[in-house]
Amino acid sequence: MDAPRTELDETFTTDTLDPDVWFPWYLPHWSSRAESAATYELTGDGLVLRIPEDQPLWCPDLHEEPLRVSCIQTGSCSGPVGSPVGQQPFAEGLVVREEQPAFWGYVPDFRQPGHLEVRMRATITERSMFAFWLSGIEDRPERSGEVCVAEVFGDTIDQGCTEVGMGVHRFRDPALFEQFGTEPLALDVAELHTYAVDWAPGGSPSLAFGIDGHEVRRLDQVPDYPLQLMIGVFDFPGRASGDDPAPVPELVVAHVRGSYGRLEG
Repeated sequence: MDAPRTELDETFTTDTLDPDVWFPWYLPHWSSRAESAATYELTGDGLVLRIPEDQPLWCPDLHEEPLRVSCIQTGSCSGPVGSPVGQQPFAEGLVVREEQPAFWGYVPDFRQPGHLEVRMRATITERSMFAFWLSGIEDRPERSGEVCVAEVFGDTIDQGCTEVGMGVHRFRDPALFEQFGTEPLALDVAELHTYAVDWAPGGSPSLAFGIDGHEVRRLDQVPDYPLQLMIGVFDFPGRASGDDPAPVPELVVAHVRGSYGRLEG
């Protein structure tokens, strides 16, 4: 990996996504870039991720539940075509369909203390969700832990109360333990909010999750490798009801800011 970028201050004010930072395909090694491309535009409000009604399903022959997604990420890698080596496998027996060269746009190293925040707002229904998480770069299978900063399903929003998922998924990392849950909060996700995580490794490791500057949850474990950013909106067509107006799921990202300590050597 080249010398890492240790700071990011992205407000999406240019006409295109910065190709040195952003990768606008969702896990394309399991499908292809053509079939996993995000639908997005850059406006005066920031980056707008959408899922229009005609957007095709993602991995329709492999993903058990029908899924459509518009997601951007800051890292990617895979093995060659036919290899089982790929980030975030979602089923047993997957093999790479389209090899992806190593790309490390912004991959905060959690062996150094840091802070990361995303300011965003969402339009979702009972059949859609949005999420901001960090996933291990998986250059080795065990470096696969996930730090989920905010995950909201539309069917968990009820009368001003929103269940916000946050925490750690261990996946194939034997050094982590599963520590994920939801927090019921008086939160309108259609309004802009800043979702953040601060981490401190070392003898007393901690992950502190916050919303709009207020700490919501603190955990006592930290992955010990770089993680890439993932920001996306998801739609599950199979969950549609007969009278579902199905507005276009949308996630507006106003800024992404982060910094972490530099590695020595």
